[in-house]
Amino acid sequence: MPGKTTKPKIDYGPMKGLIWTWKGDKGMDIAPEADGREENPYYETLTFQDIGDVTNAESQVLTILHYRQIVRRKSNNEVFHDQCGYWMWDAAAGIVMHSLVIPRAVAALAGGKYLGAAEGNKDIVLEVSAKLGDPDWGILQSPFMRDKARTTAFTHKITLGKRMLRYSETTMLEIYGKTFEHSDQNELTRQD
Repeated sequence: MPGKTTKPKIDYGPMKGLIWTWKGDKGMDIAPEADGREENPYYETLTFQDIGDVTNAESQVLTILHYRQIVRRKSNNEVFHDQCGYWMWDAAAGIVMHSLVIPRAVAALAGGKYLGAAEGNKDIVLEVSAKLGDPDWGILQSPFMRDKARTTAFTHKITLGKRMLRYSETTMLEIYGKTFEHSDQNELTRQD
């Protein structure tokens, strides 16, 4: 029709398949305790919502997904982790970014390159990382957390199949006078 403009379709790149609600009950959280470590089997709901795109400084275009992750212990059905943030795709640079905030006064901006589907299969693999003090992909935390439970590094890997999402993440902590590898992993299925 004359005079009608159509906005181009937004390209979410390797993140497109995430735009769903996912549920999984195979989660395992390995967390630090003063006298060792604690293992918590969990289930969760992870929802990704397409937000659109933004242009930064008239030259960088990012496509954006908002997500919310609610994690419940299997032992008592109580929420023990509630996280939200964004996944972003910079197609021109081939960079995937993950910003997150947890209600313990800790935030991170992690980044990594998307290199294509995993070798030998059609799954999509996204992997990002952040380190304390890194000028590009960093971690910010409150004075209390910095002094009592300092986060020094974060890695997050997602493997995305047709109806399956598998992730593993590791947060390096300095807590209780030692360095601890806090890890979470789960396999989720797409809810239609």
